[in-house]
Amino acid sequence: MSGDLVAVWEVALSDGVHRIEFEHGTTTGKRVIYIDGKEVIRRDWMFKLVGKETFNVGSTDTKATINIDAVSGFAYEYTLEINGQSLRKYMENRSKVTSTWLLNLDGIDCRVVLEKDTMDIWCNGQKMETAGEFVEDGTETHFTLGDHDCCIKAVSSGKRRDGIIHTLLVDGMEISEAE
Repeated sequence: MSGDLVAVWEVALSDGVHRIEFEHGTTTGKRVIYIDGKEVIRRDWMFKLVGKETFNVGSTDTKATINIDAVSGFAYEYTLEINGQSLRKYMENRSKVTSTWLLNLDGIDCRVVLEKDTMDIWCNGQKMETAGEFVEDGTETHFTLGDHDCCIKAVSSGKRRDGIIHTLLVDGMEISEAE
């Protein structure tokens, strides 16, 4: 990469954490976007130095936009939007609709993500095959990671404000949710 790197963002999606890097040549107008080290967009010799670049991130093709705004003279501000929201607002909302667990199984780091609205479960970027069942105190969604039996239990907190509590069990042992 050249010396024109002006912004780097880390974006946590269901299929993993993606690194977005943006190069902006303020003399040539060049714009280059890298996702996880791979070049996805290159525009050379752009006459308009401000504007937007829209692209997709991750296996779910999440929409992302880099906004390039002039702040004064030849100074620029770069902001990232995900699904039309600022990155900060997107991450705040995302924490309400997903649960994430980080664990190490058989020497392999695993990132398990539950999308609460669809009950989809992802592990290290791969959507898991699941089987759900109703149990006495809620629901259980079963899946396997390698040779390990996994289950996400969903039970009512008993408080309207707190809603449903999701717990990950691996081989019967509870795993703490990531902060």
